[in-house]
Amino acid sequence: MKDEKNTKFDLNHHILNLLRHEPFFAALSRRINKQPSVLIPTAGVRVNTHTAQFEMLYNPEFFAELTDMERLNVLKHEFYHLIFEHVTSRKPSDINPRTWNFATDLAINSHLDGLPEGCLKPGQGFFEDFESGLSAEQYLSLLLKKQKEEQEKQKNGEGNEGCGADGLPQDGQFDSHDEWEESDGASSQANDIASERLKDFVKKAAEEAAKSGWGSVPSPVQRDIKSRLQTYVDWRNVLRYFIKTSRRADRRSTVKRLNKRYRYIHPGKKVNRQANIAISIDQSGSVSDDMLSAFFGELNKLADLATFTVIPFDTRVDEALVYTWKKGQKVSPKRVMTGGTDFDAPTRYVNNKGFDGHIVLTDMAAPKPIASLCQRMWMTTKACLRYQYFQTSERVLAIDT
Repeated sequence: MKDEKNTKFDLNHHILNLLRHEPFFAALSRRINKQPSVLIPTAGVRVNTHTAQFEMLYNPEFFAELTDMERLNVLKHEFYHLIFEHVTSRKPSDINPRTWNFATDLAINSHLDGLPEGCLKPGQGFFEDFESGLSAEQYLSLLLKKQKEEQEKQKNGEGNEGCGADGLPQDGQFDSHDEWEESDGASSQANDIASERLKDFVKKAAEEAAKSGWGSVPSPVQRDIKSRLQTYVDWRNVLRYFIKTSRRADRRSTVKRLNKRYRYIHPGKKVNRQANIAISIDQSGSVSDDMLSAFFGELNKLADLATFTVIPFDTRVDEALVYTWKKGQKVSPKRVMTGGTDFDAPTRYVNNKGFDGHIVLTDMAAPKPIASLCQRMWMTTKACLRYQYFQTSERVLAIDT
């Protein structure tokens, strides 16, 4: 017979004590409905299809057996899933859900100490070669590679006994992501409404934290949360402004124009204001077909303002692959180089060639580069914008596709 005390455990009665030193999470918790359920083994978050709001489900028996420290970190873990939009907009549609679940848990747990024993952590067990502090997308990339290696070992009878046929550990996830499938089944309208409400909740919680303190929320996570609350900037307008401000006057003598000072003695001057812009494209596989299509589609409208030179790069620039882009020309997303990523390579090339402006299409996943001799702008995806490897005063834009 199950312990009646355990089944009557009410998380709401413990919230005030658990979050007394966590102003941000306390403010967010007040706005998230928490429901007990014995149908869920541990805890999880979902979109309630009737109220169009996010809510947290928890098993009273599971929570009753935890220490206060473990309860606090399970709470923060579930709230992070909501804050980081793992349940909705960032969830990839073409990836095994279990792999994405592992990636999101690794991203969150790298910021948490004091979780229940056996939870997934970068740098431990199967993930001992994973560094901490990466995004879910970055862990996903590492996991896909690790899965493939493990499945190859299994074919040779050398696989890890703790792994399943999918190449991932069979244990390690303490929370349930099954409710995410229910969120998938919710109408797009319900998901959209819930997402907008959640953004408002996070904004209000961040405003309270700005006054009372952020508690244990790490600085990188604070920056990420703040970036999600920034006013949207249309990258197309910024791109046009960047190109216009990169233009320099090219003055040439011409007999077709009179010299204003020495008429009929010296030829006049023709001023041609056109920029010479370098477009460096990261070859690490992070620049998608949709991203290229959106970017060069907009560039078609600006073709009269500049000359554009496309520079594929990885850890180097192969000049044989560099070319001048013409209006209407399609750019293939096919990778023509296969190395890592080093932003110094295209920067040196652009500095040596004397371009007027430099635009870099990338996932931002490499160390900060050397200084540019011309104005430089970075273009990436919304997800990568939140998890860029380095901070810069240069303009960084997300291309919405």
